[in-house]
Amino acid sequence: MDTKDRDATQDQGVTKGQGVPKGNVQGEGNYEAARQYNKATKDFVESGKVEEAARAAEPADAREAAELQAAEEAGRERAKDEDIALKSNTKPGAKEAANPGGKPN
Repeated sequence: MDTKDRDATQDQGVTKGQGVPKGNVQGEGNYEAARQYNKATKDFVESGKVEEAARAAEPADAREAAELQAAEEAGRERAKDEDIALKSNTKPGAKEAANPGGKPN
């Protein structure tokens, strides 16, 4: 590929040498999707509808609340590497959490 071809490729929004459109990086993240999500989240929070949505998401009755609790517990049991802070009174970032094997550094 000569310089003219390379420049044409860059003009089409392709990152040099990778053939991936700029802003649409997959594998390290989709930057455009992240921007859209962040904007939508900010817009929703600023809309003042958070409390309304939270109330609408509450369980309708005791049976539904029990089902949700059971599903949460089942998910925690299946968690491959559960957060050490959930298993002890250790605060995240504490020396014990950073050194779970207990071996001196």
